[in-house]
Amino acid sequence: MDLHQITPEITVAPQITPDEVAEAARLGFRTLIDNRPDEEAGPGFDSAAMAAAAEAAGLAFHYLPYYPGELTQELADAFAEVLAGAQTPVLAWCRSGTRSSHLWALSEAGRRPVAEIVDLAARAGYDHRGLVPLLEAQAAIR
Repeated sequence: MDLHQITPEITVAPQITPDEVAEAARLGFRTLIDNRPDEEAGPGFDSAAMAAAAEAAGLAFHYLPYYPGELTQELADAFAEVLAGAQTPVLAWCRSGTRSSHLWALSEAGRRPVAEIVDLAARAGYDHRGLVPLLEAQAAIR
């Protein structure tokens, strides 16, 4: 697994495999969030396969597909709601981890300074400078 820890509570990653779910549990993760749409992931890596692997490993599982270019307020709110009620640490993934990191960033807007969000994402390997206007707008509505 190619893990990118953003904070002690949330790590994002490129697509993990069903076999890696058990490893995630051994590493201490308690909740999984699959942001990769089933159509993109393909058979064997779709949400049903990942949910079954999560159940077998004793992990909570949430499927919140984030289609490329389709970041919505509803999706950002759903991600924030899952995080608010999740046992931590959380592991979220998509194709590269970028979309999952975007959702984390939006969930933190208004809770952390925008510069801190951008810095934490950068330390995890994700450039969120282009999200600053969106993060500032999100922070303004919280």
